[in-house]
Amino acid sequence: MVMGLKKVVKKGLIGGMSFARDAGAINWFPGHMAAATRAIRSRLKLTDLVIEVRDARIPLSSANEDLQSQLSAKRRIIALNKKDLANPNILSKWTRHFESKQQDCIAINAHSRSSVKKLLDLVELKLKEVIAREPTLLVMVVGVPNVGKSALINSVNQIAATRFPVQDRLKRATVGPLPGVTQDIAGFKIAHRPSIYVLDSPGVLVPSIPDIETGLKLALSGSVKDSVVGEERIAQYFLAILNTRGTPLHWKYLFEGRNEGSHPDSIDKPSYNLKDLRHQRAKQPDSSAIHYVGDMISEVQRSLYTTLSEFDGDTEDENDLECLIEQQFEALQKALKISTKAAEVRLMVSKKFLTLFRTGRLGPFILDDVPETETEPSNSRRVVAL
Repeated sequence: MVMGLKKVVKKGLIGGMSFARDAGAINWFPGHMAAATRAIRSRLKLTDLVIEVRDARIPLSSANEDLQSQLSAKRRIIALNKKDLANPNILSKWTRHFESKQQDCIAINAHSRSSVKKLLDLVELKLKEVIAREPTLLVMVVGVPNVGKSALINSVNQIAATRFPVQDRLKRATVGPLPGVTQDIAGFKIAHRPSIYVLDSPGVLVPSIPDIETGLKLALSGSVKDSVVGEERIAQYFLAILNTRGTPLHWKYLFEGRNEGSHPDSIDKPSYNLKDLRHQRAKQPDSSAIHYVGDMISEVQRSLYTTLSEFDGDTEDENDLECLIEQQFEALQKALKISTKAAEVRLMVSKKFLTLFRTGRLGPFILDDVPETETEPSNSRRVVAL
């Protein structure tokens, strides 16, 4: 068992590891992002309210720094989306942090009708003083790629169709699992008398992300295409975070009291396929598929718990940590039942492992450290769990 393991990532540790040293600044700024950024800046001047959507797992890292000065000058609501994938205890601290900065903030799940209704109630409250004197109001949704802006727009449209009289059938926004799906600015009428329009916008990043950890967090959450950073590097980073925070050690209770005879290895099962993990709305998985996926998740958690608990090195030493990560890649290969003869084994391990995180199969996580509060000493660090 690792004793005295600190659950806070040591400052500078990740950046000093080989996979991070070789990464450099992340530059993913396709041509449409440059044009979209100009269009967003132009339309923000006419906007009555901005909904800035951020990923609840990275409340700070998912902010577009180049737009912050302009966004902060507007009526703004920060919507921390994907709250179902974030640790609720840590998320509540983040919402309090933004509120302490006199900034409206709400945690949402863009696929939940009740959650989006609460956001709309807040939007109406913020626009109440403007409605009396403006016949037409404009609300703009902005955010970095893949934080769920278009999913939010679709939910807003569905709710608006039942709450407000509308003249035309509302158009749905295009939604996809990869960043960069929306590539132009589209308007949607959501209310009449007064007329309220919501503008969906493409996800835009800054031209260059010089901070290594911010770039890796964005890549891990899916805001940067995997090919830009590399799946293996992203998986290494996630393992480094899990290990330095000691997260796998908290999974021990999942394995206690289990009968040795019911160990997954004692049952003959087919190999797992990445597509089995993806959420399929049209077709629900049968019970056997759920069993196999659940079994695989358990094996992944068990392998990470075992490798970390038996590790006798120092997770705050980058060389020791890299050795541990190498051991965990081998353990994950077995847990994910990937043949040693398979081509690009580490790539396959990385892809499956990242899919488990991104779909919430490994549990709720928050990657950004909670800021210090005014009640804490300035030289203290809050212990943060994923």
